[in-house]
Amino acid sequence: MSQAAARVVAAIRTGEPVVLPTDTVYGLCVSPYSERHAQRLYRLKGRDEREPVALLAGDLDTLLDDVPELRGRAASIARGLLPGPWTLVLPNPARRFRWLTGGRPETIGVRVPELPDEARDVLAEVGALAATSANLTGGPDPSRLEDVPREILERCGAVLDGGALPGLPSTVLDLTGEEPAVLRAGAGSAADALERVRGLIASLGSPQS
Repeated sequence: MSQAAARVVAAIRTGEPVVLPTDTVYGLCVSPYSERHAQRLYRLKGRDEREPVALLAGDLDTLLDDVPELRGRAASIARGLLPGPWTLVLPNPARRFRWLTGGRPETIGVRVPELPDEARDVLAEVGALAATSANLTGGPDPSRLEDVPREILERCGAVLDGGALPGLPSTVLDLTGEEPAVLRAGAGSAADALERVRGLIASLGSPQS
């Protein structure tokens, strides 16, 4: 592990926010396992706590350890898309990570991005992160570290520079209803994702079957 990645891991473990490169934009991240740490992220970004923040992990198995209710049908659908530039909104019947779920605690948004090597090393050490774009609410999504607002950088415990990124946020798909729905178009093709998800749902059959 590089020294820069080690500094990020140390900052996360002490509850400090960090900035990491992903497969879409630079992310503002904290440990997801503490409500106090999550509140720090919301305040730094200027985000309404009624808005959700994604649970991000380096692999789907880590997400399933953290939200075991996803095992089964939801996990089978998620495996058809992840890793990739998607945020999947999935059922959260146990209302886990309620400080990340905003106004819909019965659902949770999850991300498994295709991470740069140093960021992947960080996730391998810390398990999962609460993650959102490293911008101020309403501001442009940062494709370079220098695009991250100074007030965010100055209050982060550590950052990783991953060079230039695509600059579009993840595509958000809500898979909790009868039909999959696109909540935000972004880096991943929404049409392709819907086609793949519908094919997976058809192959799995109805939930009662």
